[in-house]
Amino acid sequence: MNFFRHRPLGLLAPALLIAVAGCSSADDSATVAVPSPDARTARVCRDLHRSLPGRLDGRDRTDPSPRSAYTAGWGSPAIILRCGVVRPPKMVDPAVAEGGDRDAVAGGVNGVDWLMERQDDGTWRFTTANRVAYVQVTLPEGLSGTDAGGPVLTALAPSVKKAIPKGIASMR
Repeated sequence: MNFFRHRPLGLLAPALLIAVAGCSSADDSATVAVPSPDARTARVCRDLHRSLPGRLDGRDRTDPSPRSAYTAGWGSPAIILRCGVVRPPKMVDPAVAEGGDRDAVAGGVNGVDWLMERQDDGTWRFTTANRVAYVQVTLPEGLSGTDAGGPVLTALAPSVKKAIPKGIASMR
């Protein structure tokens, strides 16, 4: 069962409200691990990289190092985007589908489905679902709640919809 197709936008608000306690912490040095996508995924990730906004949530684009077509960043501490990441384990966890996992919630924002996960360190990350590539967005500590996550995901939605077609991502 693909539970991401039927989750209403209303699920996003509770997840983001929970995130007020602490969103994902992007490294202040803006150094991130670069994904290693397959050829099909690499092509759409490069398309996404070219279509991303120059400003996000009032922050200028300052891509992390090492420079890559699979990563992008805005501000300092940075909002980090990684394209071509592997499928998060919680994306197929039945407890998430049944609402039993309070640390992972599925929802959609402006036509893009997301898995919102609370990490062991209390931070949050957002990963696209139902697209041919997984795109992961990490918010820096202090940027949390519906006033932060909602506008960030809303602003990224047009680029994701344009560059990453709907479909099933690689199972890697």
